[in-house]
Amino acid sequence: MTKDSTSSLFDLFAALLEYPSAEMTEQARDCLEQLKPTHPETAEALEKFVRKLDQLSIEKMRELYTITFDMQPVCYPYVGYHLFGESYKRGAFMAQLNEAYHAFDYSAGQELPDHLAVILRFLSLDATNRAGEFCQTLLDHGVQPALEKMLKVFSEDSENPYAEFLSALQLFLVPIPEKELTHA
Repeated sequence: MTKDSTSSLFDLFAALLEYPSAEMTEQARDCLEQLKPTHPETAEALEKFVRKLDQLSIEKMRELYTITFDMQPVCYPYVGYHLFGESYKRGAFMAQLNEAYHAFDYSAGQELPDHLAVILRFLSLDATNRAGEFCQTLLDHGVQPALEKMLKVFSEDSENPYAEFLSALQLFLVPIPEKELTHA
């Protein structure tokens, strides 16, 4: 498998999408530093997240995480949910994801396969695979539309740090194909 700096960023974004841990601030700063040289616009958006993160205790971040991703269905971090709702199509989508994961000996673990953090970790596995048709379709027609729906629940002046985080993630994902293809 071909790992690269983009893979590391996918891993960091995935880690920041999981239930907050004591390492969250350090991970956010690491992600910010890695973004600055190649993704300045994304870094600027993530810096807003880091500034808000610095002002909150881990307990408050955990509370915000629960409120944002677990209690508001429109902001569930499940791509299939945003694309298909609770229909059989979501089940088919998750089966496709599991098949792709299996090909790379990757597992969603205890989480559902369409969880955004699980998908980001899968995309971090291999740069060549990430540039392939399946992953590009997953990004363009799965992750991006889901992020758009997730971001709609936040007002422009939202104090919720996850609004800044999801905006940064969206910015990070948009240029991926062009950047990877021009550096191939």
